[in-house]
Amino acid sequence: MPILALDTATLVSSVALATRETLVAELTLQTRKTHSEQLMPHIEQLLVLAETPKEDIEAVAVSIGPGSFTGLRIGLATAKALAYALQIPLIGVPTLEALAFGCPVSGAVLAPTMDAQKGNIYFALYRWQTAGLQQIAPARVIDHRAALAELAVFAEPVIVLGEAVGLYREAIDEVEGVAAAKPHVVMPRAASVAMLGWQLLDNGVRHDVMTLEPLYIRRSEAEDLWERRQSVCT
Repeated sequence: MPILALDTATLVSSVALATRETLVAELTLQTRKTHSEQLMPHIEQLLVLAETPKEDIEAVAVSIGPGSFTGLRIGLATAKALAYALQIPLIGVPTLEALAFGCPVSGAVLAPTMDAQKGNIYFALYRWQTAGLQQIAPARVIDHRAALAELAVFAEPVIVLGEAVGLYREAIDEVEGVAAAKPHVVMPRAASVAMLGWQLLDNGVRHDVMTLEPLYIRRSEAEDLWERRQSVCT
């Protein structure tokens, strides 16, 4: 029985079905339509193409961030609804870890990133080791120039993944020993969320449908604006 995985942390909409051993099907699109318009139709299309009734889904894995605030909320709400309706486990998978997981390169530092606005990025560091993918620096918000300065000190090659590649490609190319990932691994994919979801599920991880929240790391622009307005009024 497969796990259903969703990744809506960016403009990319990605859904996948996977068993523990096999990627059964994946649909990944970057279009002008919003996730609210396309996510459920993509899930329905995926199940039809894979000839998999929804009753056969064993669990739902979802990318929980950091990333687009709206995209994360839509993805998590959809995953929660499916898990609740089907009475199956829900697993939240960190987006940056899923990005790194999709680039199985040994002997290199992996730097998955997401856009955090105003020149900042969400940023973490990983490395493949014998035991699997290991985190060497936790997710945080950092100016992209400061992040590249950190990456420049590593003796081993560094591969940058995620939205920083599209936003700051020229700056990345100027740093010796640091390279941008190739297009087919640069953005989040639900296949990686699915495989990480299986790992977590097999390790006994189950997240509560009612309490699981997106991993935002920073506050939204709307929250900052509201606080500024409140301080002016008081």
